[in-house]
Amino acid sequence: MELSERFGSSSGEVRWTSVGAGPPLVLLHGTPFSAFVWRRFAETLGEWWRVYLWDMPGYGGSAKFDGQDVSLAAQGRVFAELLAHWDLERPAVVAHDFGGAVALRAHLLHGRAYERLAVVDPVALAPWGSPFFRLVRENAAVFEQLPPFLHEALVREYVNSASSPGLHPDVLARLAEPWLGEAGQPAFYRQIAQADQRHTDEVQPRYPELDLPFLVCWGADDQWIPPAKATELAGLVPGARLRLIEGAGHLVQEDNPTALLGALLPFLRAEQG
Repeated sequence: MELSERFGSSSGEVRWTSVGAGPPLVLLHGTPFSAFVWRRFAETLGEWWRVYLWDMPGYGGSAKFDGQDVSLAAQGRVFAELLAHWDLERPAVVAHDFGGAVALRAHLLHGRAYERLAVVDPVALAPWGSPFFRLVRENAAVFEQLPPFLHEALVREYVNSASSPGLHPDVLARLAEPWLGEAGQPAFYRQIAQADQRHTDEVQPRYPELDLPFLVCWGADDQWIPPAKATELAGLVPGARLRLIEGAGHLVQEDNPTALLGALLPFLRAEQG
């Protein structure tokens, strides 16, 4: 699915597209991924909604450059800018991983209203960041100097570890590709270097304020963020619903798309009566 549209955000050019017709629904990817992870869902959900997909600045096909701000703070601001650009006042939102924090920040700090919000294995609660993630963050300048073949091997292994059964080779290649080359390699370490827990610490105390339909989906075999966090998060949001997805790791969209869609559809279609 080509992201053919362009938007000049405060953190660089954003590539985006929309499919389908109906009430607005926005899908947010996580890190180190892109809108590609939502490709099959967009096609299906487009039967009922106008689905918006976008690559965050520094990710996928969007702009990548030295000195770029790709922090959670920047992405939350950019998402608020995009919603204004799209003229969406109360879209439904589904957000994965890092995208969960982006959606929460745009809502709680930038005042963007949603019809409802579903989060999938989100980065939302302290503490977060695997030992590998912390190692790279503390030594990003060193990792940037890796020979390209070693960097590619590292990226592929890291991305593949998000899947419980392992990714299809074609999918793995597509997810790794934006992080390769002269622009991609430094961008990969830039987004890790700027990952800071303080950006979720700022909003975590406000989760009990959330006053909208809220669904938490989580891969039961997630090795990146323990499924116990799903129960913790759902317990902080009044009226939250919780669905554990069996046979799925952190990248639920690839591991068990049928079960994830089965959880999302009833939640999203409730807005249509």
